[in-house]
Amino acid sequence: MDQDIIKKIKSVLETVKDPEIPSVSVMDLGMIETIHYESGKAAVKALPTFMGCPALEIIKKNIVSAIIALEDVQSVQVDFIYSPPWTSDRITDEGRERLKEFGIAPPPVFFEETGMWKVDCPYCGSGYTALENIFGPTACRSILYCKSCKNPFEAMKPISTLM
Repeated sequence: MDQDIIKKIKSVLETVKDPEIPSVSVMDLGMIETIHYESGKAAVKALPTFMGCPALEIIKKNIVSAIIALEDVQSVQVDFIYSPPWTSDRITDEGRERLKEFGIAPPPVFFEETGMWKVDCPYCGSGYTALENIFGPTACRSILYCKSCKNPFEAMKPISTLM
């Protein structure tokens, strides 16, 4: 029975969106490290995308609200952990698509042979882009410019184990 409830918890966490990027769930961002359930008590360990993320309390509240609504769950504990560190490699393929739909380029692709990162424009798909400012509206995003469609756009920073 515990495994069935854990599946339900995972399913409901697909509906918990990042407050700053409402097209992407905490599951798609790869923020959920562990889920434990026993005797009506759910415990979730989550990884913040950045230390000091201002949305953590909102995310925690939304996770608790979603899980506590499940039958069989009487209490929910959510803890943010910092080990292992979150990396952009954890974002699911669906999460990458949802980022593009929102107008944010997913984390860039790293080419080991050249040592270069490639960021495609979320609007036209062109790789003919340039970094305008490493500092975006949040700590996990940068501002880029597409030289093909002439649109500025945000991109997730390449937080990776390769760095």
